[in-house]
Amino acid sequence: MSTSASDPLAALGALPGVPDAVESVRKAVDRVYGHRVMRRRSNEITSEAALRGARGSAALSGADWALEEVRRRTDFGGDPEARTVGAALRLGAEAGQLLSIWRQSPLRVLARLHLVAAGDPGEVRATADRTGAADAVGRPRQDGEGVDEPLIRAPLPDASEVAGRLEGLSELIVAGTSAPALVTAAVVHGELLALRPFTTYSGLVARTAERIVLIGSGLDPKAVCPAEVGHAELGPEAYVTAFDGYLSGTAEGMAAWIAHCGRAVELGVRESTAVCEALQRGAA
Repeated sequence: MSTSASDPLAALGALPGVPDAVESVRKAVDRVYGHRVMRRRSNEITSEAALRGARGSAALSGADWALEEVRRRTDFGGDPEARTVGAALRLGAEAGQLLSIWRQSPLRVLARLHLVAAGDPGEVRATADRTGAADAVGRPRQDGEGVDEPLIRAPLPDASEVAGRLEGLSELIVAGTSAPALVTAAVVHGELLALRPFTTYSGLVARTAERIVLIGSGLDPKAVCPAEVGHAELGPEAYVTAFDGYLSGTAEGMAAWIAHCGRAVELGVRESTAVCEALQRGAA
């Protein structure tokens, strides 16, 4: 992530293809917000978006459950897949509570998100077993600690680089930017994936942070456009390929990652539009 300009995120917003992606996302979001069901039953759409977003995020972390199974289950403390789904659901419920803190202290929010993800005592014990770090919950990983993030195989930055880049990301968020919400959300998502700052659930945390940016920016204030749904629908291979573009740091790669995140938001919009239509027909 370049920091060569006073507002590097704004510079990313001007990359070829990015303004078109931003405009396409804005139009899609405007359409779902204009749906007649949103005027009367937006809380139901928000709840369903959180559920579907959690399912999509968990799928990318290796727990690809059917939506109805996620909806039906109440016990998420068993096998690793169940714990992953439970973590994703908890994160989806927590995201909207952290918007004001995010603008002031993003690092506090990231720590809180990891605590929430690993909130089950059994998962805390399992984390220690998998990574050799009994006290790793809610803090950035240290040198020598393992990382459990199966989808992302890119080289891991060392602990000092993680700390420095997290601080830099935090400074960018606190300082503010003129960049569109999509650009900021994509960079937050990509940087956290690149760093994998926690021993577990870094992918879930990264996608939740993307969601927080989209909500807190005002682009999606009612949280009805779950990008996680789109990321899952586009598939893990496309996700990793686009993320490789982010890692490259090139203009083309960064633009491709931002466009990919934009397409994910649009697919999340499509999902919520379908829910609106089902409610309108009385089918949901």
